[in-house]
Amino acid sequence: MGEPRNPHHVVIIGAGIGGLTTGAILARAGLKVTVLEAHVYPGGCAGTFYHQGYRFDAGATLAGGFYPGGPMELVARRTGIDAWPAHKADPVMAVHLPNGQCMTRWAGAARWRERERIFGPAARSFWRWQERTADLLWELALRQPAWPPQSVRDAARLLGAGAGWLAENWRHLRPHLLADLFRPLSAHLQGASETLRLFADAQLLIASQAISTQTNALYGASALDLPRRGVVHLAGGMGAIAQRLAQAVTDNGGSVQYRQEATRIVLENERPKAVQTRRGQTFAADLVVANLPPWNVARLLGDQAPPRLRNLPAMPTKGGGAIMLYVGVDDNLIPRDWPLHHQVIVREPMGEGNTIFLSVSPAWDAQRAPSGRRAITISTHTALQPWWHLFQHDPAGYAARKELYAERLLSAAERALPGLRAAARLVKPGTPVTFQRFTRRDWGWVGGFPQSTLRENWGPRLAPGLWMVGDTIFPGQSTAATALGALRVADAILA
Repeated sequence: MGEPRNPHHVVIIGAGIGGLTTGAILARAGLKVTVLEAHVYPGGCAGTFYHQGYRFDAGATLAGGFYPGGPMELVARRTGIDAWPAHKADPVMAVHLPNGQCMTRWAGAARWRERERIFGPAARSFWRWQERTADLLWELALRQPAWPPQSVRDAARLLGAGAGWLAENWRHLRPHLLADLFRPLSAHLQGASETLRLFADAQLLIASQAISTQTNALYGASALDLPRRGVVHLAGGMGAIAQRLAQAVTDNGGSVQYRQEATRIVLENERPKAVQTRRGQTFAADLVVANLPPWNVARLLGDQAPPRLRNLPAMPTKGGGAIMLYVGVDDNLIPRDWPLHHQVIVREPMGEGNTIFLSVSPAWDAQRAPSGRRAITISTHTALQPWWHLFQHDPAGYAARKELYAERLLSAAERALPGLRAAARLVKPGTPVTFQRFTRRDWGWVGGFPQSTLRENWGPRLAPGLWMVGDTIFPGQSTAATALGALRVADAILA
């Protein structure tokens, strides 16, 4: 059973980057598109919320892919967006190592001098492999090959894109490229310094949800390349991406409806017929695109969910959640010409406050904080089960754990920004429970599945007429990766 030949109404559940990109492209192609969003603003985990005069980035704070010919330029071209409210970031971030060293991650040529300063000449071969591999794979990804292929059309497209790519790049390919399909990135760190391994593990945790022994080598090479891939600061915060995309949906003739939480996907003869919402409304649908994690989609389908969704564990066992701190500080705490993104590595194991990511609103962005103040978002990875067990069975223990983690994150953040506690005018924590409440992601699961093997990736087509976008499908998390996945879904529907 294929897709309807002329689908006249597409309902998209969730106004995240993936759902809005798909919706804007389909609307521009002439399809009737309705985007349903449970919240009062778009963006989901890549949104920006207002609190006590501040605009805090809710989850994602690092915007990449804004370079000529890159993912976000492709999205703008396909959706009719004339420009993003973006300001280039270089340096991109500073990484604070446990030994007291601080490495600045540059987008330009200065990156080579900085790598040699921190890791020494012996690390050159690793970085040459990483950049060469990343260049090839980003080029292939921008051809939008379908991975994993889910149909004869997908396979033909993948082979076509791959054949052209091989023909153009054969002389640049090294024998280990094929082997990298089946081994972790740590294979390229054998004999490397402990400092380089620790740095790679921490950086991979941002983009692949896993450290070097668990991240596929090819995916890892691309993930470590993020600072070279057009990182920007956005006027108004990360939510500006979703705001522009939502406007593109409506400019192209579609509709974005807020406070419309989907409660059921109605199937008839194994195809979507409608989407029902908590407000008692029913939206007819020939196609449904879910910008949701698999657990949410399974719940909306109930007994009619396809086998892979029915067989999910009760709670995610791979990947995890995030602990967030939203902090308002006096502007004079932030040094001039300071990188606005910082990663602090305290110790191993990674996550749980031992590794944090800190992002500061730009001084030039008056929208983000009251006069004389700046907005800071601090995050760390965390396991889901302990939070939910305490929330459901021990409220006092849950509150104590939240306070403990807030202190742990502030302590780590002060390695990058001394005096943060004293200068903080506002400290607001968030846990996986908070993420479920505000983003509606079941269990507060964020970031998608760890990219440990290319064979385990989810394809976007769940059933006839039913698609999934977002960080669950390849190539995974980050705004750039989610946008690439959405381009693939939109093209597959239009095909």
